[in-house]
Formats: sequence, structure tokens, C-alpha cells
Amino acid sequence: MKLTINKKTYDIPAQWQDASLLTVLRDLLGLTGTKFGCGKGLCGACTIHLNGAAARACVLPAQAVSGARITTIEGLATPKQLHPVQQAWIEQSVPQCGYCQAGQIMTAAAFLETNQSPSAEDVANAMNGNLCRCGTYPRIRKGVLRAAELAREAV
Repeated sequence: MKLTINKKTYDIPAQWQDASLLTVLRDLLGLTGTKFGCGKGLCGACTIHLNGAAARACVLPAQAVSGARITTIEGLATPKQLHPVQQAWIEQSVPQCGYCQAGQIMTAAAFLETNQSPSAEDVANAMNGNLCRCGTYPRIRKGVLRAAELAREAV
């Protein structure tokens, strides 16, 4: 089986094909930016992009995503430029402990692909499924709104 992750194709050995995508990313491929949180797809720490949409890697069997376009936090930026969400996170000092932030960023980036001018309510609704133990929700919302501004400025 082959997986395309961050525009690179990987051959996945047979013994890993029944594992979750999260396990393959972290334990086989060393892409540890995607975090394990609840293991049930509820907290959002393991959020990746699957064909451009936010998806929870902990509940996705690796074999089910063969042929899909997968992006992890490691593949969001380019070598020369941060993604607007990553830049906004820095500007707004969003993270506290940082554990959930890769999932927050990946959720926000996918959301902004479909809504370039969100309201505060839109952002709150889009980010509602991602948990933050530190309670940085106000900074996360500000970060998403700032990322939308940065993305519009870049056009």
C-alpha cells in the first residue's frame, strides 16, 4: 500500500496497514506533529487534511486512505513561508502548552479554505470540535480571524 503524505509517497509495509493513520504517521514515518489525544476522534489533536478536508487520523484506518492526499502539520507551510494560520498563531501568541495546537491549526486551515471571510460566530462553530485543556479558546478564535486577514492580504 502507498500513502501520499505532504506530497511525498510512502510504501507502507503490510503489518502497518491495519493500524490507524495516526499510528502510521507517528510510529512508522516519524511525523510526530500530529498528536494522540483521546483516540476516539473527539478532541481534534490528531487532525490532518484528507483531500483538503479536516479529518481525525486516530479513527482512520491507514488502508482506508490509500490513494488520498494527506497533509499533516509538517506539510502545511512551504520551505519559504508559513501558512497564514501558523503566522497568525505566532502573532497572536495563541499556544499555551501547545499540545492541541497542531490539530487546532489544521482545523482552522481547512475551515479557511471554505470561508475566507468568517465571522466570529463562524470561527467559534468551526473550531468547536477541537479541545484545548489550557482554555486558549479566545486566542484561538483571534488567531483564526487574523489568519483570514493574512490570507486575504496575500491575494
